[in-house]
Amino acid sequence: MPIRFEHKPGLVVYLTAGDPSLETTRAIAIEALDAGAEVIELGVPFSDPLADGPVIQRASERAVARGVRLKDVIALAGEIRAARPQAGLIVFSYLNPILRYGMARFADDAAAAGVDGVLATDMIVEEAAEYLKEMTRVRLAPVFLAAPTSPDERLQAIAAHSRGFVYAISRVGITGRQQSLTADARPLVERIRRWTRLPVAVGFGISNAEHVAQVAEFADAAVIGSAIVELVERSTPEAAPGAVARFIKGLRAPQAAPAR
Repeated sequence: MPIRFEHKPGLVVYLTAGDPSLETTRAIAIEALDAGAEVIELGVPFSDPLADGPVIQRASERAVARGVRLKDVIALAGEIRAARPQAGLIVFSYLNPILRYGMARFADDAAAAGVDGVLATDMIVEEAAEYLKEMTRVRLAPVFLAAPTSPDERLQAIAAHSRGFVYAISRVGITGRQQSLTADARPLVERIRRWTRLPVAVGFGISNAEHVAQVAEFADAAVIGSAIVELVERSTPEAAPGAVARFIKGLRAPQAAPAR
């Protein structure tokens, strides 16, 4: 199904699949969707997550140690799709696990599970011909990252080949919470809009209602990752789904206090 954002801004929630367990991730995802998230990004645990900050690195290490692999994430996506048919579902992975799994096999299995799209963090658009061919074949939406340092030529290519939405990185560097949005976010979104009518989601550092309100002024969706992964880390498995649901509801609450 096409990825849609019914609210302004839409909320994209990143979860490290399998931390603390696949069962808990499933429960968190369903609670998050019921609380107002419109897209779930299921992060594939990877042993060398270079683009991620310490919070997601720790979660990924824990999930890898428990034996969670790409096939488990695809199966989890299928369970979430069955439970919430209208949800937006993205598999968020580094390229290495996809290549090890097999590009064509991955595309087939992800599509069969009901995944809407794929974000391969280290897949650059200039080298994505085979990847794009497989995504197109099974009607999966490739989502590319656009950075403030991306030249116009690259942004144009990203816009041309993205489906679903474009993910605008609010700052250069690794993921993680921050006190305020950088000044780079709005100009980047404005540049992306020169080349596409797709929704633009802003991520990296979005962690409270104030940030979400700021993103709503110039983008279509906000991506919340490290703040939620850290909340899961601090919670017991039994309490994590409810804690995440309350957090998400608070992100759209008027004049809500920043998350602590």
